[in-house]
Amino acid sequence: MGTITEILRLAQARAEGLGRPYQGELLPAEAYLLLQQAPGARLVDVRTRAEWDWVGRVPQAVEIEWNQYPGGTRNPHFVAELTRQVDREALVMFLCRSGVRSIGAASTACEVGFTNCYNILEGFEGDKDANGQRGHIGGWRKAGLPWHQG
Repeated sequence: MGTITEILRLAQARAEGLGRPYQGELLPAEAYLLLQQAPGARLVDVRTRAEWDWVGRVPQAVEIEWNQYPGGTRNPHFVAELTRQVDREALVMFLCRSGVRSIGAASTACEVGFTNCYNILEGFEGDKDANGQRGHIGGWRKAGLPWHQG
């Protein structure tokens, strides 16, 4: 898979190619390796409480809703919760269902002074398949990474 430095360089190149304002785009397996090996690395799961309870949780993840459930409105306390729970200098990786909400979370974190933000591509459940179902194409769970039910 590569060293921490190699993974971060590749993630940075992906982010630059996509024009992202944060430090990098990680594949789920890369994020898991960094979580294990990079000192102080944190995974912030920005899905909703309903998703954590009904779909599954990542062990040791910091859980902060990006959008609130029900209703889907933006969590007005996101930045305050992030600042309270995560060091601004830490390597912070953001995870959502499919890798879209986490783009907003990583971008916002950078805007408010977090210095080492990464999005996790594919998210927890990955993209929809031909039948409109998630969990079969990409994602944290499909990669066989640690998670548990609600």
